[in-house]
Amino acid sequence: MERFAHQPSAPQHFAQRRFDYLVLGASHAGLEALRAIRAHDTAGSVAILDRERRLPVSPTLLPYVVSGKSREDRLALRERRWFDELGVDYRQQAQVAAVDTAKATVRLADGSEIGYGKLLLATGATPAVPPIDGLGDVRYHVLRTVDDALALRDAARSAGDAVVLGAGLVGMHAAENLARCGARVSVVEMRDQVLPGYFDATAAARIAAAFTANGVEVLAGRRVTRVARDGAGCAVQLDDGGCRRADLLLVAAGVRPETGYLAGSGVAVDRGIVVDDFMRTGAPNVWAAGDVVRTRSFFGDATPAGGILPDAVEQGRTAGMSMAGDPAVARYPGGIALNTYGFFGRRALSVGRDLPADAGADWEVLARGAADSDVGYLRIVLRDGRLQGIFGVDVLFDPGIMWELILRGADVGARREAFLANPEHAARAVMSGLWR
Repeated sequence: MERFAHQPSAPQHFAQRRFDYLVLGASHAGLEALRAIRAHDTAGSVAILDRERRLPVSPTLLPYVVSGKSREDRLALRERRWFDELGVDYRQQAQVAAVDTAKATVRLADGSEIGYGKLLLATGATPAVPPIDGLGDVRYHVLRTVDDALALRDAARSAGDAVVLGAGLVGMHAAENLARCGARVSVVEMRDQVLPGYFDATAAARIAAAFTANGVEVLAGRRVTRVARDGAGCAVQLDDGGCRRADLLLVAAGVRPETGYLAGSGVAVDRGIVVDDFMRTGAPNVWAAGDVVRTRSFFGDATPAGGILPDAVEQGRTAGMSMAGDPAVARYPGGIALNTYGFFGRRALSVGRDLPADAGADWEVLARGAADSDVGYLRIVLRDGRLQGIFGVDVLFDPGIMWELILRGADVGARREAFLANPEHAARAVMSGLWR
């Protein structure tokens, strides 16, 4: 890779106190923004602040640290030399305390200040902790960092009973790993199915049945009302009067954007940083991307947007190009959900949106494979013949291609039966025609 003329032979550790570009956060959005900035501006000074003590790691890999499939020393998204080759000052354990958009400065927890010409907020999210009575008085785990994963892995080795609060992707991954370690696992989910927001009820029932068959108790439609100490562990009280004891308690109730440092900054926050289609905030020379932002859905409705890796990468690229003034920058198209989920040697995939409650005659659902069927389950949602969403359990298709078909508004209505019979082949055939 080209080495830039201004690049130091060793990291400067912020000998200079102002940078043309300053990026807060070193996960997918921040890293993609760096690449996009340097693709257009090879001379501007760039710095990135990472609050972690380790090299950047994708949160999607953490379940594999818990399971032991991935070693913590082989997780880095980028090695330090990547930053050096880009001529970027990379600083770890740099916790941001405040942003002053009037002065164009960032204040760190150690009291030092760094000025910027253009600023990207890519600080991600932190685990959400529900307001459960007694939860703050007991020891519990979360899963967002490598250290969290290592602590959970070590605790799992000796846990006889484990309770997981939340049946999202993090909670279900963890529940499987805990069960494989020999723990008696109960998953408590206040919604009436596992993986709500990812899969419909039939797909969720298939997934839940696999967990039950592997010894995991799934308690959907239940709420935890209180947690209390019980010896070295805790007792988890449920709203139906039941109780589960836990040597290990994992809180996997989702995440919240990391925005506390923005108090008084003038950056608008409403369930995440508010941005436009070029990832610009309302504050001058400030952009934001990744889990920290609230973005619109691609579908222009209430469909949840953001919070997934492909979105973070796309947002980071858009922000970086916009910051650098790259004339090729395009508007962020809006979020399209894309998730791949492996469980007990099986696979579930979801792309796009499901049928909305107010769907009219222009909507159509194609499906095969009931909840208790041996045939793979597939659900395809169309609107005016155009793909809106596709969901499968034990059915093979390329989620990236499906994402592209939705993004391009491809009309697949004439191939609906082919999509239902073999979605992988049908999607590739349509996509090959679009690429010509």
